[in-house]
Amino acid sequence: MYDGGAGYTAAKHAQGALHRTLRGELLGKPVRLTEIAPGAVETEFSLVRFDGDQQRADAVYAGMTPLVAADVAEVIGFVATRPSHVNLDQIVIRPRDQASASRRATHPVR
Repeated sequence: MYDGGAGYTAAKHAQGALHRTLRGELLGKPVRLTEIAPGAVETEFSLVRFDGDQQRADAVYAGMTPLVAADVAEVIGFVATRPSHVNLDQIVIRPRDQASASRRATHPVR
């Protein structure tokens, strides 16, 4: 959660509730559902969030090594290649430097 992020935060919570509800409703059917919750992923998200302000967007990831889209894609590939009887309900993927949405380690910027 962050100031100015009410819509995004609400949508993320709704998505989680939808996942849990569908998981129950589709129980016993040949359908697998996985909620993948990524932490800090360096994409254009921050640039859009800050209305194109590149400096503010770069500051979000300063001093840490964030995930990149390929990291998340690799997890998606892993999920998709599990045996059909295996369901990975929820996966949280974060950079090693991030413990939660509001807690992270930073290192000197080189």
